[in-house]
Formats: sequence, structure tokens, C-alpha cells
Amino acid sequence: MELGDFYATKAISQIPRILSMLDRNEYSPTYGCFDRTFWLDKSIDFPSSILQLNTHNLAMAYAYPYPDNPFYQKEKIRKWTLAGIDYWTQIQHNDGSFDEFYPNERGWAGPTGFLLFSMLSTYDLLKEDMQKELKNRLFEASRKAANFLAKYDELGVLANHHAMALLPIYYAYKVLGDEKLLRAFNEKFSFFETLQSPEGWLLEYDGADLGYLSATVSFLGKLYKLSDDENLKSKILSIVEKAIEFSSYFVYPNKYYAGTIGSRQTLHFYPHGYELFCNDFPIARRIADVLLEGLAEGKLVSPEIMPERYLGYRVQEYLLTYLDYNPITIDETIRLPYERSPFIKHFEDAKMMAAKSDNYYLVANFAKGGVVKIFNARGDLIYNDCGIIGKLENGKIITSQWVDKDYTVQFTENGGVIEGNMNYAPYQYPTPLKMMALRTALLTLAWNTKLSYWLKGAIRDMFITNTKKAPVQFRREIIICGDKIEIGDKISKNASDKLLSINIGDEFSVRYVPQSLYFQQQELEVDGYQLEKELIDRLNASNWIELKRTITPVHEKIEFYTIDEFEV
Repeated sequence: MELGDFYATKAISQIPRILSMLDRNEYSPTYGCFDRTFWLDKSIDFPSSILQLNTHNLAMAYAYPYPDNPFYQKEKIRKWTLAGIDYWTQIQHNDGSFDEFYPNERGWAGPTGFLLFSMLSTYDLLKEDMQKELKNRLFEASRKAANFLAKYDELGVLANHHAMALLPIYYAYKVLGDEKLLRAFNEKFSFFETLQSPEGWLLEYDGADLGYLSATVSFLGKLYKLSDDENLKSKILSIVEKAIEFSSYFVYPNKYYAGTIGSRQTLHFYPHGYELFCNDFPIARRIADVLLEGLAEGKLVSPEIMPERYLGYRVQEYLLTYLDYNPITIDETIRLPYERSPFIKHFEDAKMMAAKSDNYYLVANFAKGGVVKIFNARGDLIYNDCGIIGKLENGKIITSQWVDKDYTVQFTENGGVIEGNMNYAPYQYPTPLKMMALRTALLTLAWNTKLSYWLKGAIRDMFITNTKKAPVQFRREIIICGDKIEIGDKISKNASDKLLSINIGDEFSVRYVPQSLYFQQQELEVDGYQLEKELIDRLNASNWIELKRTITPVHEKIEFYTIDEFEV
């Protein structure tokens, strides 16, 4: 099998799973619905609209002879695809929006934008087979969805959402010929351009996230392919060139990508944009090749390990990527950062760092409390440290792993320092009473689009962006000393607060991000440090403790000290 075939086979293998999610009974009131938990299990009270993007996946499986594709040109697949479009038009709100996570959510780019792109793409594949009545309803729903995307925005800046909104607005303009949509697109694109740092990354709430950066490149690639406006295409090339170069620093020697180093700890890699732009930027070809090998070796977030809500995204991306797979030969001098000559590079805007020597490759995110990953010369992940996490005597969880604007970060020639207050981990879970209160609010307030957005902002703050400072301070310093890396932590606290436990390192995250925390095999190869009771007692008695690790990658040796032991 050719390496590029993995894009297709990974996706096509999931079509039976997608068909099992679909109500295929044409006499059913929910015929064409992909939310099995709604139409069959009846365990939720609304259908999650985002699952309807699987309509596009069925359309592609029907239209293209992918390798080992038993669904190609099968009449039932065509019929069920059209049923998916029909059901999509039935669950749209009057303002043009759709719900994903809860009733009356009226989601912006997440459901509405992604779905509009998927439905217009499906139309392009099946328009010759579409009855006039369904085509008219599709166009009317598309017009309403595009106008919703053009009129509204969302609280909190997620650059990948803005890119995802731009793509279907432009697509709808091309299909519907509505000049108002083009004007709205141009206004929104001008704002989108302001979201990119000169370092190449684009803002995801409060920092740089690599998984979603690859998604942004992918959406811009689709927009580039769709557009015939040379000025727009030039602007897109300028954005993606810097984005691709920045993302290259977080392609790891063991063929994994991104993860907890990013602001939203996403692991996924969207390859479509990298395939589309590899002629323009050869480093994109090198990135795509290494991570395609990683996909073939089970090292990326592939469709089979994803829950149903996000399965469709990955299948869609891989089916599209296969069609544009472009295995060009590039100059041997085009190398990823981990393959280059030794360097230390600080991204001062992102507050991130990458370093390469003959014996290791290191990446760190100081903005996120000093998360650090170290790979040896063979490419193995030998040290993975997501920060400090612990439990207070009152049962509350505290952590240094947070993107906090009050953290102080200072880079040095050979490393950097971060210090500030730890934050309480914002663990929030639904209860029957909370769900009753939420549903009441949704029914009484969220019928109005503006009130719905206000409510969504409150939910986002509660679960994602807001937390409170804990009465524990930390200071982390990372120093590169030749072939060794030294990591020092100082933890101090108020006398009245007692700690029950502290863990340093390992793989963990506390920020709520639905598209994160997928298992990867490399997790089994690394571990953290649980402080012994003696050290916890010392911390509680003296109100501070200093700890140090020395990592020697060439010998794969990690030594852990308290500061008094180290000085002796």
C-alpha cells in the first residue's frame, strides 16, 4: 500500500460506523439523522447537529473510488446522503444557526460553519441527482446559515473558528452569488488577519495551540483552492507560510505532534492544508511526510479512537486530503527543526521555546506554567513534564498548568523562568439539579440569539477560561547546560494552608477542551514524580520547598533532588 493511501483507508474503514449512526428508515420521523443517541437510544433531548457533517463523508465515499471502497457508486449511499441533507434543513433555527452541545446553543463556526461547508460540498458532488425541491431547501438553509455566520461572532477568540466561518461564507457567495456575503467575508477576513502573531501562530483564547493551528491552515487551504481572487490568495499564502513554519517546531522526532505544549492541549493534525501548500512551501511536504508516517504507525489521533461527535471531522479531513495528496520530491536541505543544526529559539510572543543539540530536542511553553518535553537523539520522548499539580487539605486541586496573564515570564540566553500563583483546577461536572437549571435557562432565555450568546459566554467562562488563584506560589526555571537540562521548581505557600500531595511532571491537563486528551502510546513511556510524605511534611512545616531535576539525554538519565541535597 502506498503511504498516501493511509489517508483513505483510515477514513473509509469508519464509514460502517457512520452508517450505524444514521437513521436509515425512510418512514422514520428522524430519517437522515446521524445522532444515534437521539433517534435510537433516546438518551438525549435534542439531536446534535454537527453529526450531520457525515453527509459529506457519505457523499465522498459514493463519488470517489478510494482504495478498498465498497461504497463507491452504491445507490443506497446516494439516497442516505440526500436524506442527511434533508434532515439538516429540518433542524435549523430561524436565525440560520444550529445546536451542537445543548438545545438553543445557536453555535457559530463550530456547528453552523462546518455544516454549511459540508452541505455545499455535498451539493457540488450530488447536484445532478438532487431534486429541485430539496435543492431549493438546501439553498434557503445555506443562505440563512451564511447570513448568520456573517452577522454574528462568538465570545472569546478562537482563530480556527474564524477561519472555519470564512470558508463557508465565501463558499456560499460562490454558490448563491450573493454580493452581500462577499462584503461580509472581506470584513471578517480583515479581522482574521489581526489574529496572527508575527511568530506565525494564531490566537486560540489566550495562546498558541498547535493542533488548532493545523486546522486553521487546513481551512485556509480549502479557501485558497476555492477562490479565484489572486489578492485573497496572496494574503492566504502570507498567513499560512508563517503558520506552517511555526508548527514545524512541534513536529516531534518520534512522529507525534503538538499536545499539552499548546494552549488547548490538542493532539490532532489536520493534513489537508499542508498537502495543498507543499508546492509553495516545501517544509509543508516534510511535515506532512513525517506525520503521515506517524499516522501509519498509529501515532496520530486517527478516526478509530475518536468519539462519535468528532469522528466526522477526521474522516472528512482524511478523505479530502487523499484527493489532494501531492508526494513531490523536495530538496534534502529542507529539514524540520529537530533535524537541523543545534539552536535555541525563543518565541517571545508565544512565551515558548525550542532547542536542538546533537543529543536532544526540547520544546517548552512558559506561558502554560513551564510545560516541557525532551526527546533523545533517537527521537524517544524521555522526559515529559506538564507542570505541578497537587491537592490541598480542603480537597481542592491546584496546578501551575494554566495560561495566566499574571504569570511573569523571563527568557534567558539558555532557557527561561516563569513564576506566579498556582490556580485551582476548574473541575466542573453536571448534576441533575444543574442540568435542570440549565435546561430551564435554555428554554426561557436562549430562544433569543443575543441572549443565547450571553448564556454561552457564561457557560464557557465556567467550564473553560475562568478559574481562581490558589494560595500557593511557584517558580520554574529551565536551563540548558550543554548536554544537560536543569529544571528547578520552588513551591511556597501560606502558613494556614496545608498540602496533602504534590505531583510534578507526567502527562495531564486541566483545561476543558473536547478535542483533547486522546490516548497516545508514548504516555506509557513517561511518568511524573509524586513527592514523598517526608517532603510534603517539610513543605507544610517550612511553607516552601525547592526541587530540581537534571536530565542527561545522551545517557537517558534523570536525577531528582531537593535543593539542599543538590547543594551538598
